Amino acid sequence: MPARSKARKRALDVLFEADSRGADAVATLADRLAQADPPVPEYAVDLVQGVVSNQERIDELISSYAVGWTIERMPAVDRNVLRLAIYELLWRDEVPDAVVIDEAVLLVRTLSTDDSPRFVNGLLARILDLKPTLQR
Repeated sequence: MPARSKARKRALDVLFEADSRGADAVATLADRLAQADPPVPEYAVDLVQGVVSNQERIDELISSYAVGWTIERMPAVDRNVLRLAIYELLWRDEVPDAVVIDEAVLLVRTLSTDDSPRFVNGLLARILDLKPTLQR
C-alpha cells in the first residue's frame, strides 16, 4: 500500500475514533502520536489537523450536497472519509482529484456498507464539479 494511502487510513482511524467517542480529534491525534504504535505518518497528522481546521465548512458542504442524508445519520466511516476527501479536494492542491476520490471509495468499499462506495463517489463527484465555486 502506498505511503499516502496508509496515511489516509491512519487519519481515518483517528477521526473515526474521535467521532465515535465524541472526543476532540486533535487530542485523539496527540494520544496516538504519543503511543506511536502504530505510528502516525506526518501526512496523516496534516490530514487530521486540516480536517479539524476546516470541519465547519466541510460539514456544511456534506450537509448541503448529501441528498436524503443528514450528516448525523451517515455511517461514521462514510462521514469521516468524506471529511478527509473534501479536505484534500479543496485544500490540498498537490493531490490529484481523481486519486482523492478513488482512495475515498476504496476506503468505504473495505470498511463500510455495500451502498457506501456509490454514495461517497456521487457526493465527491458533485463537490468536484463545484470545486471552483467552493474554494475559499
